[in-house]
Amino acid sequence: MSIISMLLGEKKKSASVAKERLQIILARERVGGASGQPDYLPALQRELMAVISKYVSINPEDIKVQLERQDNLEVLEVKIELPESSR
Repeated sequence: MSIISMLLGEKKKSASVAKERLQIILARERVGGASGQPDYLPALQRELMAVISKYVSINPEDIKVQLERQDNLEVLEVKIELPESSR
């Protein structure tokens, strides 16, 4: 964020904020060398639930968050089952 943006009070788009948060979380986990499942996944799942609930009625069991590691690649997988619309 530039100094002008900070002074003028421009707000970032939620997608870019979410992307930055995920990058910070993943960088922290890589540096920490945590073994097994990272400790941030339950918190991430709760935050996703809170945001999605603002727009759609959804059960907590309908959101699955997991991290898969393959060689030097980490994949954060988020599965969200949305209810069918009643049109």
